[in-house]
Amino acid sequence: MTEGNSEIEQLSDLPDSEGFTYTGRELEAMSVASNYHSWILGIFSPYLGRHLVEVGAGIGSFSELILSHHACETISLVEPSREMCEQLRVRVSQMPPSPLVDVYHASFPDAAPMITSKHPPDSIIYVNVLEHIEDDEAELAAIHSSLSPHGRVFIFVPALRWLYGAFDERVGHLRRYMKNELEAKLDRAGFQIVVSKYFDLAGVAPWWIKYRLLKSATMESGAVRFYDRYIVPSARRFESVIRPPLGKNLIVVAQKR
Repeated sequence: MTEGNSEIEQLSDLPDSEGFTYTGRELEAMSVASNYHSWILGIFSPYLGRHLVEVGAGIGSFSELILSHHACETISLVEPSREMCEQLRVRVSQMPPSPLVDVYHASFPDAAPMITSKHPPDSIIYVNVLEHIEDDEAELAAIHSSLSPHGRVFIFVPALRWLYGAFDERVGHLRRYMKNELEAKLDRAGFQIVVSKYFDLAGVAPWWIKYRLLKSATMESGAVRFYDRYIVPSARRFESVIRPPLGKNLIVVAQKR
């Protein structure tokens, strides 16, 4: 991590946005998926700027990965779940010296005025968050208005409507996205697509079998660890050469017009 100061700003009195039903970093089993998260960050990294915001930062697993691999000047961590935010504050306090870090217990539209008054962000990150937000187009509009000129939004979401099953419903996913659907929403919000592609083709069939065919509503850390260790490295190499026509997820980088 780069050297600097760490500052935690407690904003637990901020109200949650109406209709905001995000329940925290729901996939606790995914905390062991280090290769998977590194793959996501590897796609984001070339486009990240100096003043970052991570929305739905959860307990800080992805935040810590960012700080370990990207030399930013500031990072604002926004987490609407009270329980997750408390864990996030503890984790940030235990991190080595880093760029200026602010933690906000709020939804992004509530925290945005304070974030932009301090350090107008050039990069806003949503990893497994946008699918929880009822009015995702209003959220994209708030992102657009908060970004500095030519700033970028980084989005990772579950993909393919026909994969939606009991697990998605249990963890509060309001939708799984199709590529053209998310691109159209970003265009209407005033963004230009930089990167947009399906992600994790290898995960489509296992997901469909487990969560659609067998109607499972659970995710086991052992299965995640196996997939992360033995499948993800090969899948990452394959998708770095051949763009998959489908994927379990969708990853997008878009720039403010």
